[in-house]
Amino acid sequence: MKAILKDLDKAFENRIRLGIMAALMVNDHLDFNTLKALLEVTDGNLASHLKYLEKNNYITLEKEFVDRKPHTKYFKTHAGKKAFEDHLNAIEQLIAENRRS
Repeated sequence: MKAILKDLDKAFENRIRLGIMAALMVNDHLDFNTLKALLEVTDGNLASHLKYLEKNNYITLEKEFVDRKPHTKYFKTHAGKKAFEDHLNAIEQLIAENRRS
């Protein structure tokens, strides 16, 4: 069990960060407003969680202006995708182990 627990990533213990990564796993990219609406969070709350994931190199961003308004797109990185998959695999293993008990 200890070996499985080491693959759980603290970055994904938070509901919002888990939601961000889950959404990015099934989309090429998402913009700030889409993530905000999807996760039903405030600007500041979302921004802090995005910054955390960016700091850990799990996501990257691209900024542009559309009709003179800032538009930021977020993408999962290769490291982010692997970390998220490892995290999900660890959860699946824990569940499978629990079912055997």
